[in-house]
Amino acid sequence: MMAWIILIIAGFLEIGWAVGLKYTEGFTRLLPSIGTILAMVVSLALLGIAVRTLPLGTAYAVWTGIGTVGTVAVGILVLGEPASFVRLFCVFLIVAGIVGLKLVTAQ
Repeated sequence: MMAWIILIIAGFLEIGWAVGLKYTEGFTRLLPSIGTILAMVVSLALLGIAVRTLPLGTAYAVWTGIGTVGTVAVGILVLGEPASFVRLFCVFLIVAGIVGLKLVTAQ
């Protein structure tokens, strides 16, 4: 169970660094750049810890799925990106895949 918690934290940090990229303005702003790079490093380190226990394919898919869904949500809710039916349906499919992988993984 601890590996899943670590993986979820890594996924949330992936959201942080993905969104942070927008605020670095091409890594020309110091503080957002430092925060983004720190989130990248910690996220990857936690993913590395999680794959000690979890299957690599499952862990990577869940990590990227959390990052993708979370980044889309932040884009819609905070950055004013469009929330069309098709876009939201695609996000739903990603969530369904994450849940499916969790259900079929024994750890």
